[in-house]
Amino acid sequence: MSFLTDAARNTNETDVLKENAYIASTVKSFFALLSLLLLFGGCSHRGYIPANGSISNPVVSTQRSSKAIHRATLRPYTVNGKRYYPTVVSVGWRQDGIASWYGPNFHGGTTSNGERYNMYAMTAAHKTLPMNTMVKVTNKRNGRSVVVRINDRGPFVQRRIVDLSYAAARKLGIDKTGTVPVRLEVLGFDSLIASMAKKGARGGASFVASRREVVLEGFAVQVGAFRNERGARIYQQRYDNFEGRYRTRIEKFQVDGRPLYRVWLTGFKSEEEAKDFIESWGIPGAFIIRG
Repeated sequence: MSFLTDAARNTNETDVLKENAYIASTVKSFFALLSLLLLFGGCSHRGYIPANGSISNPVVSTQRSSKAIHRATLRPYTVNGKRYYPTVVSVGWRQDGIASWYGPNFHGGTTSNGERYNMYAMTAAHKTLPMNTMVKVTNKRNGRSVVVRINDRGPFVQRRIVDLSYAAARKLGIDKTGTVPVRLEVLGFDSLIASMAKKGARGGASFVASRREVVLEGFAVQVGAFRNERGARIYQQRYDNFEGRYRTRIEKFQVDGRPLYRVWLTGFKSEEEAKDFIESWGIPGAFIIRG
């Protein structure tokens, strides 16, 4: 009886030791994983640091730029219920905020302007800047700067203003910290830095190489509609040169077999500007017209 009791006890002790070893191993693995998550948690929500600093599948990304693409990528869009309005911007425009980066998870994927994302190229994502805008990004902690080209949209995380490629993040020292305060400064457009661009147009391009500002054309606000042309003329005079920058014009339409004179206020550089105008002045029945 004593022998059976000792044997049972030894068996139980062996089982307990095995169980304790398993628990210890599981806890160790959990904390190892937790440490990795804490280390890389500051990175962009859509990237991670590669284990060996490289990946096996190189990506050849061809820059895409045309008037049609330019207009298409400046259309308003909605992400997570929030509306974004790509808008006018000038050389020298600056913005301060938090930068993050994205890497292998998106390497080879399609960017917002239709290119293939290359984590080793000097590119970045911004929520509203025109595609192919050249931007200087300065790490406010160590003073390092890089120049990147905007070819994607994002980051859609509070307080973050730019999502950098892995290559750009590494040069700024962000690849280890995940996020960092930065300053953005627009240097030029159409992949050209304004101070270095020659005057004139590139061969076959529809943009002026040395332009200092990007304006999305084709926005107006309808401020009135009249069956009587005289009423339209009165509104035209009332709103013409409004705030010293908006001009009016009358557009004639046929509705139900009768003429309808619509008064449009033009000169808005973005849909956001037109929207703000309507909200600020409270013109009854006013709405945005896209050219």
